[in-house]
Amino acid sequence: MKKDFQITTSKNNLLNVTAFGIENINAPCIIFVHGFKGFKNWGFGPFIGEYFASKGFFVLTFNFSHNGIGQNPIEFTEVEKFAQNTFSLEISELQELIENYKNGFFGKVENPKIGMIGHSRGGAITLLTSYNNENVKSAAVWASVSKLDRYSKRQKEEWRKKGSFEVVNQRTKQVMKLNVSLLEDIEKNSSGNLNIENAVKNFNKPLLIIHGEQDLAVPVKEADELFEWADKEKTEILKIPNTGHTFDIKHPFEGSNEKFDEVLEKTLEFFKQNLK
Repeated sequence: MKKDFQITTSKNNLLNVTAFGIENINAPCIIFVHGFKGFKNWGFGPFIGEYFASKGFFVLTFNFSHNGIGQNPIEFTEVEKFAQNTFSLEISELQELIENYKNGFFGKVENPKIGMIGHSRGGAITLLTSYNNENVKSAAVWASVSKLDRYSKRQKEEWRKKGSFEVVNQRTKQVMKLNVSLLEDIEKNSSGNLNIENAVKNFNKPLLIIHGEQDLAVPVKEADELFEWADKEKTEILKIPNTGHTFDIKHPFEGSNEKFDEVLEKTLEFFKQNLK
């Protein structure tokens, strides 16, 4: 059984959350963290929720408040909020979601244990949020970035000059803007709370890295970099050949496939070993 919730954050923003497996509230919790231009109802999002709930987990999927998705659950109608988003805001919102779960917002939890799944940029937010959070016991990152500063010197100069940086949503063909606040967040916090290398080196809990070898959005070398920083005794890496950034899953969702099944099965095995 699934149920939708809304959380009002300390900054008065709304997080739209779907809980899967309400009956599993006292089982370990898995939180799925979407990536850039992603949202909880994109492609494999609902399927992930149903899959892990059917395996006995309590599962939360959610939208960051400034991911561009508003009342329409599958279209980017809040492009102004999208422009105002920052990495630090996403980290704070994920922390608040964890606190709400722990404090009984979704139902009383006797022994909170959390596992995280982060896709793409959501992998970075997962690592940066959970490495020093005692409630998070393990994490899996799928097609994760190893760096948040992905912009050239020239791009940054143009960004400051124009006051925004434009990105095209290939699916919807929308031109979406990022305000200078995102660039300032990167530059201010790159050696602090946005330092992925530091987070991975200090993760000190089980970590699973999965990446498609033909990923054109996030090169597989970024998975190698994460693994290089990680504690090898607590970290596994799986590279899946002949697949890309979303493991051949499309939106709207058309069903799973052999490669994504492998992602799910490996992640399930990982959480069974490290959460239950």
